[in-house]
Amino acid sequence: MPIDRMTESLSQTILKATDAKQLVRIETIQALWSGYGQIMRCHLEGGNTASIVVKHVQLPKAVNHPRGWNTDISHQRKLKSYQVEMDWYADLAQQCTSECRVPRIHHLSHEAEEMLMIMEDLNASGFPLRKTEATLTEMRACLHWLAHFHAKYLGVTSDKLWRIGTYWHLDTRPDELVAMQDKELQTAAQAIDQVLNTAKFQTLVHGDAKLANFCFSQDGTQVAAVDFQYIGHGCGMKDVAYFLSSCLHEDDLTTYESELLSYYFEQLKLSLKQDHPRVDVEEIQQEWSQLYDYAWADFYRFLDGWSPGHWKMHDYSEAIKNRVLSALS
Repeated sequence: MPIDRMTESLSQTILKATDAKQLVRIETIQALWSGYGQIMRCHLEGGNTASIVVKHVQLPKAVNHPRGWNTDISHQRKLKSYQVEMDWYADLAQQCTSECRVPRIHHLSHEAEEMLMIMEDLNASGFPLRKTEATLTEMRACLHWLAHFHAKYLGVTSDKLWRIGTYWHLDTRPDELVAMQDKELQTAAQAIDQVLNTAKFQTLVHGDAKLANFCFSQDGTQVAAVDFQYIGHGCGMKDVAYFLSSCLHEDDLTTYESELLSYYFEQLKLSLKQDHPRVDVEEIQQEWSQLYDYAWADFYRFLDGWSPGHWKMHDYSEAIKNRVLSALS
């Protein structure tokens, strides 16, 4: 976006939030899903930081969903998701440590049909890389982040976040449930949801922990995470299953599942012993290990209604779904 196309009000808000003297350059990072605004990087002079990232949500006059889900339910879900993200950054995000790094916030505001989040530029803070494919080292870095995040927020609740985290949660996806082709899974959807929601050990889940939402250090050994629109309560396996689905294909999932889950639980235990020394870490691992299949089947349920034939609906996913259906019957 050229600087001369930015409104004076937005420009002044950015300068005030950063104590900068001048906006030098603006880069569009990406448009928000379905035309709900954009994310941009602003380069500054004379303030307390050389660059910041702005997430500017502007409600569209017409919604253009890439898969055709243009409903009021979809619209209301997105509106709530941006408010949830702002509430997360305003409060609980400040408890994150270097082990589960998130951007620091300069400014948050919500007026009429606009929401504004002015945040730290993670590129400038040592996390300049985004990945479309990941090595095992890079996947471990993300699992390290998830494990420490889940440990940090074990047992934490907030009425400002999603009651149940993840963007595919059953209660928020009634249209996709009706559209399902797998009728056996459709019938079992409530039971799968119930198993996950009644787990003894609950934490906060990122809710959209795909590879694209992690920012990597130059050597790939450390990450920070962004995009907290669907953060809420849940079992940590929801994030783990979804993350693995985002960066491994069928054969690699079969090959590396055990190794990567072991690494996640190793890191979870280390962090739990620091943050929750009285918690039975073995009991948590036992429960969550058994819920990995349910978390995967829950996401598979969403895909079946949202995008039948999606590339993640492969034999590995099918086998997990069948195990869950067999266990429930």
